[in-house]
Amino acid sequence: MSNPDNKSNVSKIKVGTRGSELALTQTNQVVDELRAANPGTDFEVIIVKTSGDKDRRQNIAELGVGVFVRELEAALLDKRVDLAVHSLKDMPASLPARFTLAAVPFREDPRDAFVSRHGETLEDIPAGSRVATGSARRVALVKSLRPDLIVETLRGNVPTRLAKLDEPDGPDAIVLAVAGLNRLGLQHRISQHLACSKFIAAVGQGALALETRAGDTTTIGVAEKLNHPETFLEVAAERAFLEVVGGGCSASVSAHAKIRGDRLEFSAFASTADGSNMIRENFVDNPAEAVELGRELGELFVEKGVRELIAGVVE
Repeated sequence: MSNPDNKSNVSKIKVGTRGSELALTQTNQVVDELRAANPGTDFEVIIVKTSGDKDRRQNIAELGVGVFVRELEAALLDKRVDLAVHSLKDMPASLPARFTLAAVPFREDPRDAFVSRHGETLEDIPAGSRVATGSARRVALVKSLRPDLIVETLRGNVPTRLAKLDEPDGPDAIVLAVAGLNRLGLQHRISQHLACSKFIAAVGQGALALETRAGDTTTIGVAEKLNHPETFLEVAAERAFLEVVGGGCSASVSAHAKIRGDRLEFSAFASTADGSNMIRENFVDNPAEAVELGRELGELFVEKGVRELIAGVVE
């Protein structure tokens, strides 16, 4: 019996995405690249509303891992879409067997951006200033570097967060992903680029994920033309670390890998929510061993009590 997913003459591929301005911008960029790489194939963008988009008030940690991914995967399974475009940092560390990570295009700038009202950096903003973010990782890192700052919760898409910063009673600064600001043409708002070696980016930050149904060889073949091998290896190492450690985008734990020639630079951290107790490691290794290094570093963190640390039960 033939598999309908493997038809040789597919005239249209339906591409699923969240409906935020950033999600649509980056998905449209991906579709433009897919069209260029696959002449003769048509693409249709389908907006799928996710739990994270529907509930803007509840804390991300309470909504659970994969909050921006689940409905897109459901749309893949019932064939409303054939290909889902995600911000890779929103994805769980491992995929169910029903799905395939078909491609990871070249990664945008993975760093975090410090965006302040008057252009101050994280180091020189006055004590007592209010810094807002919706990320547990960013909360812990800001508090560890500047315990004299007040860190507040802020959710919403990029334009919404920038609008809050601009309000008279808004925070003094916010922390956002550089990649999102770049993709929206808002890089002029950045006061400071925070180095990944010190302010460790989220796993997969700056990278996009092209996810398909497992076994859909036609769509996989279309998508994998956009795959960037070094980026794929970097994020595979980061995700291997996270899979061993546990947690996700809602936990104060992360890793960042960067291939520079014949060197793989790997940084990882985990912290209590207030940033007062932290595990940090930096390694340099062979890129060919990237995924194994991610796993080994995750196991080292487990030995050091990372799971208790991020659960807040370490004295």
